[in-house]
Amino acid sequence: MSFQIIRNDITKVKADAIVNTANPKPVIGGGTDSAVYKAAGRKALLAERKKIGDIRPGQAAYTKAFKLNAKYIIHTAGPVWQGGKHGEKDVLRLCYENSLSLACRLKCESVAFPLISSGAYGFPKDTALDIAMSEIGKFLLTHDIEVIMVVFDRAAFELSEKLMGEIDRFIDEHTVEMIRRDENSDMTGRLMNNPQRRTEIEEYKKKSLNEILSVKGKTFQQRLFELIDRSGMDDVTVYKKANIDRKLFSRIRSTADYKPKKNTALAFAIALELNLSETRDLLQRAGIAFSESSPFDLIIEYFIGNGNYDIFEINAALFKYGQPTLGV
Repeated sequence: MSFQIIRNDITKVKADAIVNTANPKPVIGGGTDSAVYKAAGRKALLAERKKIGDIRPGQAAYTKAFKLNAKYIIHTAGPVWQGGKHGEKDVLRLCYENSLSLACRLKCESVAFPLISSGAYGFPKDTALDIAMSEIGKFLLTHDIEVIMVVFDRAAFELSEKLMGEIDRFIDEHTVEMIRRDENSDMTGRLMNNPQRRTEIEEYKKKSLNEILSVKGKTFQQRLFELIDRSGMDDVTVYKKANIDRKLFSRIRSTADYKPKKNTALAFAIALELNLSETRDLLQRAGIAFSESSPFDLIIEYFIGNGNYDIFEINAALFKYGQPTLGV
């Protein structure tokens, strides 16, 4: 279905299943585990947890959710960080893989995750995030389920220092360049001194409004499905890569004059791996444009310009910078 990142307390999120970073032993641990027990009802939940017994790191089991706004609690035992040389990354991958598989076996339509092992267990947050995005993204390409990554605040949500530094530098450079152009520009004079632009203006003056309106280019919908055909991907692959809900995709296909939101149009540009010129063209057909003063647009431009079309990594960056994410 879709993936989203939200800022909330995971015990207050509505989903079919809530994932709990559980103590391997049937006892109440700290952090997320303690909060889940408190919200669900300590006595009742602990009694159910004891029936399961020990949970090996990387494995997952479930109980009822009791007082939580969910049907199930999926308990997974995350790895304790020991420097990264004791298989911690592989265990963390298993936590996501097994939890997601269990949610599907339980016929859940939605599942909410914390950033597993990134708290008291000491897993580096940027590495934990990379693994979470990778495993969730891989799973969603072949399964229909809504996945929600829940973080308590943005400070607890870290991108790699290298990526953060590159995005910051890209935004700063574009901001400085925009200011410099504004200070030195005489737009009217530049346009009128351009021979090609003068010719275009003169030709335009000769046309009636009806003639201008009769020359109509492809709509957003027409161009989108032209690009999908060109890509060789089927519809399912495209809307999953775009983090778009199947129902929304069907509505776009059946609506000739569909006008998308900007984040929807850009989600398709990412899924289809369009270059910057093609992306601007697709946006233009929906009456949308990039803005050099928008951090959202600059972050998208940074990723496309660097050939990085991982929508989950892009959404993680957008969330970190307080911007809306792509897709649903």
